[in-house]
Amino acid sequence: MATQSDGSFPVFRQVVLDATDARGLAEFYRELLGYVYVAGDEPPPAGEVDTKASEWLVIHHRSGSPRIAFEQVAVLPRATWPEGPISQQLHVDLQVPTLQDLELHHRRALELGATVLEDRSASEEEPLWVLADPAGHPFCIFVPTD
Repeated sequence: MATQSDGSFPVFRQVVLDATDARGLAEFYRELLGYVYVAGDEPPPAGEVDTKASEWLVIHHRSGSPRIAFEQVAVLPRATWPEGPISQQLHVDLQVPTLQDLELHHRRALELGATVLEDRSASEEEPLWVLADPAGHPFCIFVPTD
């Protein structure tokens, strides 16, 4: 269930967490928060290969929002924050309703101090900008296709 916006501001869509065990982390949060999987992201029957967990999984509140996504990575240093040198590890996805809003909020983000990490605004599949906030934390602004 996507939250609607009139385009005045981006809409917070989901938090995405990298994990070396995406299914395990998704299950932890699913159990902790009472969330459910997005259709198609549920664990497979026993004995079947968990192909979804090798890439991307999403859980959400039973109302449809908020959402947490889990992206499988090969290596992820364990955060030592706030005591050690390895900071917190996450990024935020922000959605806007139109391509015009995507460009507007991309420019606004730059004016506020963001920097461009990747320009995929011309993508027909899912137009987006990957940006870093002034502290270097990545976030995406995109027009959803789902």
